[in-house]
Amino acid sequence: MSVTAVTARILHHPHGITAVDTEYLHPGHAAAHIILDDGRAAFVDVGTNHSVPYLLAALQALSIPRSAVDYLLLTHVHLDHAGGAGALLQALPNARAFIHPRGAAHLIDPGKLIAGSKVVYGEARYARLYGELVPLPAARVHEVADGEKVTLGQRTLELIHTPGHALHHYAVVDAAHASIFPGDTFGVSYRALDTARGAFVTPATTPTQFDPKQLIDSVERMLRYRPESMYLMHYSRVTDVPRLGESMKSQVAALADIARAHAQDADPAPGIRADMLRLWTELARAHGVRDAEAQVLDVLGGDLDLNTQGLLAWLQRQRP
Repeated sequence: MSVTAVTARILHHPHGITAVDTEYLHPGHAAAHIILDDGRAAFVDVGTNHSVPYLLAALQALSIPRSAVDYLLLTHVHLDHAGGAGALLQALPNARAFIHPRGAAHLIDPGKLIAGSKVVYGEARYARLYGELVPLPAARVHEVADGEKVTLGQRTLELIHTPGHALHHYAVVDAAHASIFPGDTFGVSYRALDTARGAFVTPATTPTQFDPKQLIDSVERMLRYRPESMYLMHYSRVTDVPRLGESMKSQVAALADIARAHAQDADPAPGIRADMLRLWTELARAHGVRDAEAQVLDVLGGDLDLNTQGLLAWLQRQRP
């Protein structure tokens, strides 16, 4: 696969970690991360089929041979994180894909994953965003046990199950460097909403498996490692983790309350979305974001829509 036609946008972080813009939706929206240690490399999440040339270009820019990549650590099988895994594996002769047991079958035989994604995005938008998924060869897939440890060069990574955003979710803990790669379990934090107070974080309650108690429990589990850095896919490294963790937990509880408050509405969606926008606008204004409502709508408009769908799906599961 040629990479000469693209240039990867990369950010260099401490401890051999590099963020690569997957060019999903727009620059600065989604980042895959490369971990390099003692000549061996791993990707944490990989973006979509359209991201693969950028990831290969990043390897080239970092002088990492494709043969040096040992792992694709796919935190969960949502397509913005894992849709490009099959195509990427074709270019990486020694890599294996590490996937939660609840998600592995969906990338080996992606028919149900494709159908579910088309329900969320619609067929035309799905095709534009994700293209034709390449199934993963079963022989190159490893199902991740909770607490499993893997070796990358001289570094040990611990893989812990973190449901709440999705049941098929795990996080990658790099304890020696006080870092965690949480996928979407620690929410999203776009650099456009940073202020002098630091990063601004919001939960991802996207369909179809959001569960507020599980998500709060998973955030608390990660916080017990006392990480200094979280490497989010949306978008890359944040610090001041205790503050962000408390904000995440309080917002998850607030969003669940918002959903319950509209459970008896004829159509709960408009009220849920409006109240979520109000909550995020108030938090953003308190964080020092100028023109807070307009900025929230601009940066988090898509998240408002997807989160509303996730809260609706959660409400439906609560009904007897």
